[in-house]
Amino acid sequence: MTSSKTIAFLGMGVMGGPMAGHLLNAGHRVTVWNRTRSRAENWATEYPGGTIADSAAEAAAGKELVLACLGNDDDVAGVVLGEAGVLAAMPKGATFIDHTTVSPALASRIAEEATELGLHAIDAPVSGGQAGAENGKLSIMCGGTEAAMAAATPVMEAYALRITHVGEAGAGQLAKAVNQVCIAGVLAGLSEGVRLAQANGLDLDKVFEAISGGAAQSWQMNNRWATMAKDEFDFGFAVDWMRKDLAIALSAAKEAGLPLPVTALVDQFYAEVQTMGGNRQDTSSLLRRFPRARPA
Repeated sequence: MTSSKTIAFLGMGVMGGPMAGHLLNAGHRVTVWNRTRSRAENWATEYPGGTIADSAAEAAAGKELVLACLGNDDDVAGVVLGEAGVLAAMPKGATFIDHTTVSPALASRIAEEATELGLHAIDAPVSGGQAGAENGKLSIMCGGTEAAMAAATPVMEAYALRITHVGEAGAGQLAKAVNQVCIAGVLAGLSEGVRLAQANGLDLDKVFEAISGGAAQSWQMNNRWATMAKDEFDFGFAVDWMRKDLAIALSAAKEAGLPLPVTALVDQFYAEVQTMGGNRQDTSSLLRRFPRARPA
């Protein structure tokens, strides 16, 4: 195990809360902050031994590492950058790890400001959803310097199954965009497959048994086929967040001069799910966009 570190964790949502808990259980000294204080208080009740700060800057002051898992670009920039931001409150030589999925441009801006202040910074978006955070089995894709990775990796190991240094600042966010593009396409196909089976009156358990051991197998199939078959969509990563992430991917593709027609189409499918009230349902609720046909 790595030596005990003083750590601040910003953002006590369904991902950040369990991740901070793993850090505390690994023996680190953890201070947390959340914009809605009650969430931080709930975390402290669930994980005795941590402390709560009244502001993000207060949480970051004097810490060896500061980690964030917030909402979007505006949330992160407002908390992290500027004279009153988290980076300005951190001591020289400390490391900032951003687990939020944000634009590569913001990740690069954070890295630049961190360097000017004598800090390390890593953009480290995660994949694995709420279950991965709770089980400590997240996949983390990182952008930043080798020195930043050396400081961040031993701490991230508390909640990660896989940690990959993809490249320079912003590369982690670009890898996450690729990740979300791949997930969106799989879920679109999976939704159509489930509906096709239902429309023909097949036993969905038997279909799963037949196809999940072959080339159609995927994490989404293994973890969401059964719940999709029951129209259950309360399993973590929300449609609103997927649309935010796909917007980042589509923007990066546009800058590179690359059309992503399938991703653009699935993004519009998710927009339809939002109009149906599915904003906070998990991403497998894409199934709702495909009508259930009665068996012939």
